[in-house]
Amino acid sequence: MIKLELIVQVHQLKKQGFKVAAIARKCNLSRTTVYEYLEKDFEEAYRWVDELRIRKKKLDPYKDQILAWLREHPDLSASQISDWLEERCSFTNVGDSTVRSYVRELREKYHIPKTLTFRSYEALEELPKGQQMQVDFGEMKIKTFEGKWKKLYAIAFVLSHSRYKYSEWQERPFTTRDVIRCHESAFEYYGGMSDEIVYDQDKLMTVSENGGDIVYTEEFQAYKQQRGFSVYLCRAADPESKGKIENVVKFIKRNFAKNRVFHQIETWNEQCLAWLKRKGNYQVHNTIKKRPVEVFALEKPHLREVSSLLSFESNHGSSITRTVHKDNIIKYKSNRYSVPLGTYRPHGDNTVYIRAGEDELIIEKTPGGVPIATHPISRGKGQLIKNSDHTRDKSKGIKEYMNIVKGSFDNEEKIEVFLKEIHKRYPRYIRDQLQIVQRTVRDYAPFVQQALDTCINQRLWSANDLHDIAIHLVKLNKIKNPATSSDDPVIEVPSTLIQEKASIREMDGYLKILGGV
Repeated sequence: MIKLELIVQVHQLKKQGFKVAAIARKCNLSRTTVYEYLEKDFEEAYRWVDELRIRKKKLDPYKDQILAWLREHPDLSASQISDWLEERCSFTNVGDSTVRSYVRELREKYHIPKTLTFRSYEALEELPKGQQMQVDFGEMKIKTFEGKWKKLYAIAFVLSHSRYKYSEWQERPFTTRDVIRCHESAFEYYGGMSDEIVYDQDKLMTVSENGGDIVYTEEFQAYKQQRGFSVYLCRAADPESKGKIENVVKFIKRNFAKNRVFHQIETWNEQCLAWLKRKGNYQVHNTIKKRPVEVFALEKPHLREVSSLLSFESNHGSSITRTVHKDNIIKYKSNRYSVPLGTYRPHGDNTVYIRAGEDELIIEKTPGGVPIATHPISRGKGQLIKNSDHTRDKSKGIKEYMNIVKGSFDNEEKIEVFLKEIHKRYPRYIRDQLQIVQRTVRDYAPFVQQALDTCINQRLWSANDLHDIAIHLVKLNKIKNPATSSDDPVIEVPSTLIQEKASIREMDGYLKILGGV
């Protein structure tokens, strides 16, 4: 009967003056199907639907087999069943849509709902005021006043603490320059910027994760350095790590843009700002149960000031330095605050930068960089404020992986020092870093120990540096020994890797590192 109701709906929409394309969109049908339904009157449609209900179907001979598969594996898709029919029953005389319809009917008739696998999520504590902003993009087809359809592109911003939103639209896809311009507009709208901004792996901002040594596009790298904010890049295929902005993009598209008529982009953006004031930032947020505009009033003083002229120096004027003591603490106003184990280095630079708000102390290795520790400010004296994360081992499973990598080197003491350093610097990317080390050992075994010695001597603590130096050593060896004797081992190096260039250092840099070789 659902099909009959659909046919009736198609006829009603046609009588109301809707075109076939519009009917197809509203009813989620193809235009061919709409034309087919329009050719049937009610009596013909009733007879046709009744015949469909009682007539034999192509898949009826395999009904018991399909039911058995569904009962054993409730999560089977229609596409898999189609493949199994071809593989196990040698039955190919059926279309995918027919299999989908048949499987759907069997599930409804025999009450076999499709089981879905869900990722487990954990509720997180709300972030401090002014700490984080999330950014994402969206696009949507909008109906114009001329009755045509036009694709518009949007960028959205949200402050993670207050959920205060900002959005801007344009008629063409975004470029990196557009993204930077919109950032400036957002900072002006907010009256400041957060310490950290969360992005997806968008090609407008990033080229590659590169095992933790993130490579940004040239324009965005320059802008990031000038403004001085830190970047949190979501891992690939993990949009949930920026769920706040994902929900904002959906909210803007469904609540503001849907069914709205487009005239011109300036008017559209004015309407969007008015909607944000009227609805987007005024409506009570479902999670925090408060109006974002009211929470933002409390968060705004915690945002970092943004100068009218881009100035790198102005971003660091309020930074205060402290020295990390050998027990991995810093001192601030007669109290001690912990930093992660290993921050103190016996012969290294133990200077850190602190920023103090009303209730929070943020400790950074570089001004405006990623915080290495965040503590509530103690009002007493002589107290030790310690984060349990600074003592707890979170690297379960990593130790075994590191032991495997160590076994590939002759000098275990040196590789252990190197691995500890990259683990300290790239805790979030340690598996990627270990994979790069393993690949370097596999491809450049004769030179990997020399590359490791160079990294340690020059204090280059990154698997990418190890990899690049090994490639450089291969090239130097080929220059020095152009005619390889038959007794010498032949090093098989992938052609793509021989042509690879270090993303940052030029040849002169490596010659200097290697002592003028």
